[in-house]
Amino acid sequence: MKTFSVQLKSIADVKNFVNAACTQPCDIDIVSGRYVIDAKSIMGIFSLDLSKPFTVELHGTDEDAEAFAQNVGEFIEKE
Repeated sequence: MKTFSVQLKSIADVKNFVNAACTQPCDIDIVSGRYVIDAKSIMGIFSLDLSKPFTVELHGTDEDAEAFAQNVGEFIEKE
């Protein structure tokens, strides 16, 4: 499992993020506080507080994680 910290700031960001998640063959979860949301669910993401970054957990291979990180790289928080 790979984890990323992600910040989505607009409706377009959410749409692009969900589209990238839907192209992955593995499960991707978003963890925000006590909530765990399917990253492929646009309605689920809109139920979160988007003013704060959240954690993305990708349950797949390293290749899946690398491909996903390239697709959503603009949203990943830099440490």
